Amino acid sequence: MANCRVIVVFLFFSTLFMDSLTANLQEELELTWGGQRAKIVEGGKVLSLTLDKASGSGFQSKKEYLFARIDLEIKLVPGNSAGTVTAFYLSSQGPNHDEIDFEFLGNVSGDPYTLHTNVFTQGTGNREQQFHLWFDPTVNFHLYSILWNPQRIIFLVDNTAIRVYENLESVGIPFPKNQAMRLYSSLWNADQWATRGGQVKTDWSKAPFTAYYRNFKASTCLSANCAYKTSVNNNNNNNSWEKQGVDANGRRRLRWVQKYFMIYNYCADYKRFRHGRPRECRSATRFF
Repeated sequence: MANCRVIVVFLFFSTLFMDSLTANLQEELELTWGGQRAKIVEGGKVLSLTLDKASGSGFQSKKEYLFARIDLEIKLVPGNSAGTVTAFYLSSQGPNHDEIDFEFLGNVSGDPYTLHTNVFTQGTGNREQQFHLWFDPTVNFHLYSILWNPQRIIFLVDNTAIRVYENLESVGIPFPKNQAMRLYSSLWNADQWATRGGQVKTDWSKAPFTAYYRNFKASTCLSANCAYKTSVNNNNNNNSWEKQGVDANGRRRLRWVQKYFMIYNYCADYKRFRHGRPRECRSATRFF
């Protein structure tokens, strides 16, 4: 009888959450622009985006998500990638859209990529944090993840939390929770601002520029009554996004990343916000 109860409980919870690890990327992703610059190869296991002087390229998810953990392994453009941006983000549609951004800003050979993060709520962003990475993101594939639930948004690199954006609606700060979002990615030329504020332009003699993607996974809740919670630590598996909190080890890793690899934090930019920092930066609620 006890075994029967265990099976029933397992089946109940397995219906609440859907984990989709896509072996064939064509099942979950669709190429949207760039013509032959966007390709799905190796029997659907690898997607590539290419930028040349004529155009960049992009893809999007076939589905929209209202709260999810999105995982994608990316190998970025190697060599002199100055002026290029490889974007990986969730976004809804319309002028009051919500958006959660990873953007990888290329650089001249030998200098590190800048990982740019941002959160938009009701059409307003200006919540940037930027990082350098503790590895070369062009040599091998690395895992980049967006974990989004009603309590918080967590940005992860190789399962290490680098940024946590908390839901502070209790003190009147908007949080993205009502608009379903689709995954988008693109590789495009942004040399008017991407590298050293636009001082370094794209060297088209190095084109074409190509980034590679694999192992897309979307973990989503199928029930409106799901209790969305999160758990992140350095040894965390990708199926535990619904559990509570960033544990002690995860907080240590988060502080390590922010101490040694964060290069910009909008909450610390007093010159930019000389008339007063955004409200979430001043909230008494703990904010990473």
